[in-house]
Amino acid sequence: MNKEPDMDFINTPDATPPAGHYSQAVRANGFVFVSGQLGFLPAAQPGARPALATGATAQTEAALRSIGAILHAAGASLDSVVSVTVYIPDIGLWDEVNRVYERAFGNHRPARAVVPTRELHFGAQVEISVVAVAAPA
Repeated sequence: MNKEPDMDFINTPDATPPAGHYSQAVRANGFVFVSGQLGFLPAAQPGARPALATGATAQTEAALRSIGAILHAAGASLDSVVSVTVYIPDIGLWDEVNRVYERAFGNHRPARAVVPTRELHFGAQVEISVVAVAAPA
């Protein structure tokens, strides 16, 4: 007999709402898995579609802001991140994205992959997903 996995689906109004059939994050087996976050500005009105921030720097800051809010809702933080995946449509953006990344993570250095892609949804210049250690329940 298979046991249902113990997991919690995390959604917070303090981050960009999901635009499809997924959760902002899932907490399971001691980890928090945060879905890829684009660099959306907070929506001006509840229920309004958010707009992308302008430029790779602002989009990286916005994506990391959403990630921080999602992690907070899950009882974690950027300091508990163990793995980061960064998607960018042009490797030429890497230095700009990395400066914001370094500022956000400071001395904390999680494992990381940078994945150059052809293009991202909505014309975004960065998408970031993370895995963090969850706080003990």
